[in-house]
Amino acid sequence: MLRKKIVVLDTSAFLAGFDPFSLGEEQVTVPKVHDEIRTNSMAWVRFNTAIESGKVKIKMPHEEYSNKIKASASKVGDSYLLSETDMQLLALALELKIQGEHPEIITDDYSIQNVAKQNGIEFYALATFGIQRLLEWIRYCPACHKEYPVNSSFNACQICGTELKRKPKRTTRKAKA
Repeated sequence: MLRKKIVVLDTSAFLAGFDPFSLGEEQVTVPKVHDEIRTNSMAWVRFNTAIESGKVKIKMPHEEYSNKIKASASKVGDSYLLSETDMQLLALALELKIQGEHPEIITDDYSIQNVAKQNGIEFYALATFGIQRLLEWIRYCPACHKEYPVNSSFNACQICGTELKRKPKRTTRKAKA
C-alpha cells in the first residue's frame, strides 16, 4: 500500500521563502509556528494566506508522541536546543508516521533534522545543506577539556569556570535528506 506523503512545515520553511502553493501534497504545521513568524513580514503573509485558503492545516500532536520526541531528543542531546514549537513539529511528524503516513519535514534547523533522523523521519532543507550524519552530543569545557553529559545542568565548567560548549560525541550513519 502506498503511503500518503504529508509535508510538515517548520517556521524556517516560511522564513526561507517556501511557497505552500508550489506543492500538491497535503501540508501541515503546528499552532506555535504562527507565533514565531514576525507580523507583517512576507513570511507572515505567505503563512496566513496558506492557512486561510486551507492549503496548510494546523494540527496539534497527541501528548504521547510529544513524550516520545522529548525522550529521543534527550538521547541525542538536542533537547535543550529545541523550542516547544520544534518539539510539537517533530511529535506531529512522528504521529503521522506511526499512523502509516509518509511525513517529510521542511526545515533548516539542524536539531530538528537530527531528531527527525533519529526517528526515521525524512526532512528537506531549503537554505542550508542539512545534516550529513546523525549526531549525538556531549558538553565540554574548551579550556580544560572536561566532558559533561549533554543533559548536565551546569553551564560552566566545575573545574575552571569556563562556559561549556557542545560537540558531537560520535558520528553514526549518514543522514538521508
